[in-house]
Amino acid sequence: LPAGLPRTAMLGLFPTQIIQTPKQIVILYEYMNVFRVIPLNANHPDDLIPSYMGDSVGHWEGDTLVVDVIGFNDKTWLAGTGTFHSDALHITERYTRVDKDQINYDVTMVDPNVLTKPWMLHSTVMLREGTRLQEYICAENNLDLERYEKILKGGVNFTRQ
Repeated sequence: LPAGLPRTAMLGLFPTQIIQTPKQIVILYEYMNVFRVIPLNANHPDDLIPSYMGDSVGHWEGDTLVVDVIGFNDKTWLAGTGTFHSDALHITERYTRVDKDQINYDVTMVDPNVLTKPWMLHSTVMLREGTRLQEYICAENNLDLERYEKILKGGVNFTRQ
């Protein structure tokens, strides 16, 4: 399952690709094959369906892309340590390119049902020239899941597939 925000955006071990068009920003994350389409100068739809990555809309403030994210389900963690959130989570992301090879990523999380004050994080994203996104498969074709079910039911099959 997707890690959600901001965890997916801060997983520096996996490449991320950002594609800019005049009307939207698309962010492709290698981790879990997750993507985001961020309409620019738009509003959130009225009929949001809660999701792992929420609904994003963005605008430019000078050289900084500001992304407003709402509409989360409550199935992800804010950090890898089990910091949960509610469906009232509201995230503001700020992407600032400080030079050719570096983007500052600043995120503010507000959740009145869980957090007593805004939680802010900072990360630096570095360009890795020549890096390409690759397919990310956690359990190929769910064959591993079938094998685990057999093991748990006592029908152990340790042969290689």
